[in-house]
Amino acid sequence: MFDRRSTFGEALDHPAARAILERYLPGIAASPMAVQFRDGRLGSLIAIAPTLEDPAARDELWAALAEVGDDVQRPPYAPAIDPDPAYEAVDVARGSAALTPPAEATRWGVLEARLTGPSHGNPFVDVELDAVWTRPDGSTVRTGGFYDGDGEYVVRALADADGDWTFTTRSTARSLDGIAGRARVTAAADGDHGPVRVDGFHFRHADGTRHRPLGSTAYAWTHQSEALQQQTLATLADAPFTKLRMCVFPKSYLYNANEPADFPFPGSPADGFDLERFDPAHFRRLEQRVAQLRALGIQADLILFHAYDRWGFADLGPAVDDRYLRYVVRRLSAFANVWWSMANEYDLLWAKDESDWERLAAIVSEEDAVGHLNSIHNCRPFYDYSKPWITHVSIQRVDVYRTAENTDEWRTRWGKPVVIDECAYEGDIDQGWGNITGEEMTRRFWEGAVRGGYVGHGETYLPVAAGGATDTSGNAGDDPEVLWWSKGGALHGSSPERIRFLEHQLALAPDGVWDPLVSDWDVPWGGTETHRIGYFGFNRPRFRNLMLPDGDWTIDVIDTWNMTVDRLPGTHAGTVRVELPGRPYMAVRAVQV
Repeated sequence: MFDRRSTFGEALDHPAARAILERYLPGIAASPMAVQFRDGRLGSLIAIAPTLEDPAARDELWAALAEVGDDVQRPPYAPAIDPDPAYEAVDVARGSAALTPPAEATRWGVLEARLTGPSHGNPFVDVELDAVWTRPDGSTVRTGGFYDGDGEYVVRALADADGDWTFTTRSTARSLDGIAGRARVTAAADGDHGPVRVDGFHFRHADGTRHRPLGSTAYAWTHQSEALQQQTLATLADAPFTKLRMCVFPKSYLYNANEPADFPFPGSPADGFDLERFDPAHFRRLEQRVAQLRALGIQADLILFHAYDRWGFADLGPAVDDRYLRYVVRRLSAFANVWWSMANEYDLLWAKDESDWERLAAIVSEEDAVGHLNSIHNCRPFYDYSKPWITHVSIQRVDVYRTAENTDEWRTRWGKPVVIDECAYEGDIDQGWGNITGEEMTRRFWEGAVRGGYVGHGETYLPVAAGGATDTSGNAGDDPEVLWWSKGGALHGSSPERIRFLEHQLALAPDGVWDPLVSDWDVPWGGTETHRIGYFGFNRPRFRNLMLPDGDWTIDVIDTWNMTVDRLPGTHAGTVRVELPGRPYMAVRAVQV
């Protein structure tokens, strides 16, 4: 039967299926776009069809197609594999594997116990391992273990309390079962604040330090050459960003034609991948990058699934998805600076529906003892962000021009922090999502901030050689199609320094954040009742009459583009005329004395 895995072309070529598509997708099936989408999966196509935004309409479509045979034989998904209860013989002594105990860690660091044990068979699926850790106050936490190759097994925990810890392993492999050890945790290092938590409509680190997620995106930066990855890290060290969106799986899309050196699974595109094993060396390199981001004070917003794929990773089947997810979360959840994003543009992953996402989110919750932030990112239809496992709204633009202006509405709708992770990208490529100006990117950041939310950055400038031609020489020894939004490298845009300026202004608020205030019909106001910011955006008044609440106030004129703050002399009360330069991107700030 036709289903989510069927291609649009297969359905079009079948008279009965075509009739169904013309009924439910009239704007696509009976239009010139039909040729463009022939190779697309039906599961992806419905995500961009306005007529199918209602789940009931989608169910009707699948039910109608299910009655029509497509005559295409597809291999079944791989089955789940249970641990082998007889992996080791009964004469193997329990707890006989060699233990390398955790090194002393500072608070918010990683506690890691390594066991040298058996390597026969396939330990990735044959062996189940976890550990119960006891904190200094007597509370316990369970963390899942993982196989790290060459007979090495690892259990990790986030060191979230100072003092002496103990742990005991549990395993289906006799030699790994019942091994006990101790660990020592000392005071947190300077600048180390722990994982980020939700604080109302905003965020704080576990130690109470304010976090403002003014982030950027470099989807596939860890899948590039070593030289390009090092350049990315150097760029981030000088950039204002406190969060970076990045994919676990490699990406196939515009400007993403190069092959990674390795993959999460062993194998190659030519020979196929072994989906019952993982490549530990690949994940060790990913962990190194997460740790390096932590040293820079940057949160690693890890995208666990996405649709931009030519290797088959977007359609692994439930059993492999589940196994992959447990492995990733067990390896990475002990890092304090991890956020989870279940998917980038979840609705384009044609092989998954809401029940799949709920199952996968439950696995993350089960395996993540830390309780890292978790969300899911849309292309067109919003996910139900009221779901209890979703900590914050991760959203992208809903209109070519207007997105950040919806921030306060979304806060009200879902009662959670709003992070517009994709508002479009500063750049000059031919795609409408990737050619806004630095001025417009900066404006969207301010429009979101003054409404109590956070906007994300991205950059898609084509490399330019001397003389203005497109650069074909490559970047840091890599391929010529190096755009920051996917591969990292260097930043060329004008918005990052303005984003840094915005961060400085946010930090001046009494609690380091802005919330939406009662606004004028033409000017949004945010901040607090005693620290008020009005933003004029692309409007350019020559003056503004401010009606101040009771009390005495200082008034600042802020040029958000030229990054200047000019204070009016003295203090002010009542109605005040504030002279302005008649330029766009201006703001005013009134602070009660």
